[in-house]
Amino acid sequence: MKVTPDIIRCEFIGTEAKVVRSTHRSYVGLRGKIVNETRNTFTILHNSERKIVVKGSSFFHFKFSDGTIVEIDGKLLVGRPEDRLKKRVRRLW
Repeated sequence: MKVTPDIIRCEFIGTEAKVVRSTHRSYVGLRGKIVNETRNTFTILHNSERKIVVKGSSFFHFKFSDGTIVEIDGKLLVGRPEDRLKKRVRRLW
């Protein structure tokens, strides 16, 4: 997968995710498959339990189907999934 600023337009439901940094200490280390997404949260299936993680206060590692791992600031992902497709993305690098 080619990593570009358009990565934030991807569908994240079904993707493996890990919380690597967060202002909420209990979120750090959560790992699992994303099963739901709302405007401000991801629901991650962690050890057969559903954990709700606030996007805006966390950094995530996403592992895509081709094995690519990408770190994304959750602040870039805040918003409804359908509205993220319409969002203009400034070049990040």
